[in-house]
Amino acid sequence: MTDLSEYNEIPSLDLADFLSDDSQRRADFVQKLGDAFTNIGFVAIRNHGLTDQLTTRLYNSAQAFFSAPDEVKKKYERPDLNGQRGYIGKGKETAKGFKVADLKEFYHIGQPDPEGDMPANVLPDEYPEFSENTLATYRILENTGKTLLRAIALYLGLPELYFEDKVRNGDSILRALHYFPLDPNTTPEGAVRAAAHGDINLITLLMGASADGLQVLRRDGKWISITALPDQIIVNVGDMLDRLTNHRLKSTIHQVVNPPREKMGTSRYSIPFFMHPRADMNLASLPDCVNGENPKLYSDMTAGEFLNERLLELGLKKK
Repeated sequence: MTDLSEYNEIPSLDLADFLSDDSQRRADFVQKLGDAFTNIGFVAIRNHGLTDQLTTRLYNSAQAFFSAPDEVKKKYERPDLNGQRGYIGKGKETAKGFKVADLKEFYHIGQPDPEGDMPANVLPDEYPEFSENTLATYRILENTGKTLLRAIALYLGLPELYFEDKVRNGDSILRALHYFPLDPNTTPEGAVRAAAHGDINLITLLMGASADGLQVLRRDGKWISITALPDQIIVNVGDMLDRLTNHRLKSTIHQVVNPPREKMGTSRYSIPFFMHPRADMNLASLPDCVNGENPKLYSDMTAGEFLNERLLELGLKKK
């Protein structure tokens, strides 16, 4: 039985180990990644491909966009796309099981070169740097995500490239998030920046936020605070990977709490990359993850069906 007290902070791994020609370094990375995802669902990754320069430009351009007047931002709202592209305004997303909307606004960037019937990106004309930096970041984090999925496949005893065709031209989303300043006298009761939730997707890749606030719920019920170091990204298991592995790899509940009263007047910016497969991926639990001790927990469905179900629950899609 794993001693969860050792997870007062999440494990840190170096992706260079997996990309090494040294088979032992690769094997150690795979094992440590799998152990972290089995026990707490989160890990910090170094050598992820993002440069400090791009990260700085990205956050500066996101801050510039979110500082625009509401009438400018709302030009890029596309309710017909169910919140999957463009700007999503304040009060639009409510975490599953909660009645009060999260205290945030955000912008979604999808595949830079969409194929088939996948929608094109909705990009703000007034902020070309925002478009340039988000698209560049999307490409890098998608590549990093594919590399991590190779390691996950090996941990699960699958062919290394098991996920490759399933995420090619997948429904992945880069989300630029603005948690706007709060007035303690007018903030709705019970409202927080991001209520406790699990992510929808296979894995999430999150670069360091502009302020503290992210907390992860350990399996023993204790919340622990997570802050990425400047050279790290945080990677966590999403609900789709949890379903696929019959809860062997854990989608861990997390939240973004409101700042202390003296900091409520400040913004917080965060930019996660949600790695989604193609809509037709079958999320039925892998046979090797189901046995007498671990009976099947989830009904069979495709990634597209699961995403549709969650978008309805979040209020981003209307029935």
